[in-house]
Amino acid sequence: MPFTLATWNINSVRLREGLVTRLLAEELPDVLCLQECKSPVEKIPLDRFRALGYNWIVARGQKGYNGVAILSRLPIVDAGDRDFASMGHARHVSATLENGVTIHNCYVPAGGDVPDREVNIKFGQKLDYLTEMRDWAHGEKPRKSILVGDLNIAPREDDVWSHKQLLKIVSHTPIEVEHLAMAQDAGAWVDITRQDIPEGRLYSWWSYRAADWNTADKGRRLDHIWATADIANAGHSSRVLRDVRGWEQPSDHVPVFASFDL
Repeated sequence: MPFTLATWNINSVRLREGLVTRLLAEELPDVLCLQECKSPVEKIPLDRFRALGYNWIVARGQKGYNGVAILSRLPIVDAGDRDFASMGHARHVSATLENGVTIHNCYVPAGGDVPDREVNIKFGQKLDYLTEMRDWAHGEKPRKSILVGDLNIAPREDDVWSHKQLLKIVSHTPIEVEHLAMAQDAGAWVDITRQDIPEGRLYSWWSYRAADWNTADKGRRLDHIWATADIANAGHSSRVLRDVRGWEQPSDHVPVFASFDL
């Protein structure tokens, strides 16, 4: 069952409902995973998405922040959620397709501004979240699974506009990269995007602070699609929809796509 999957930190699904419907209508992903929905589930504009054929929706929401959702044109079954780091946040939800593939949609905490857990509780929570993701993967040993989302870390030197200048900036510090790598290794997760696009700078996020984000191009690859090793070879056709950052009232993130022949 071939299918195309996309992940996108939408930064308020209600504010950017029109952008979601545009993406669904123009790109027709079979599955769209959204993060930072910033809405209780009952207030997500599900009827608009169902009208476009996305009749299966699994979500976890909160008022005003966090929130994750999986919209699908293919039948899916709710596979539960996990509260990594016990913060009580809606940051993970999972769903299983009819072919047995389980999709995990994650929104890792951003971590605040100071990369020191002794003075910044948010940074500590981020590291704890990643540690519990690692421990979960060690224990569960996921198979036939895909993990996507805003993982809020750009791990490679070419995942940021300047490796040297961002080494002390949250999202690219060595300790974050190390924690992400441990979580990835624990689940034998394969970075599908970099499997398909192994070389060159690649970004999925550009700050709102840049007056001209496109010209400055100070981006980071914070959004990821991983697959367990048993199905990683089925992944292909990865792409990052950079142009979406230029849509009207955009999110600071853009969608990341991959297809799977399973």
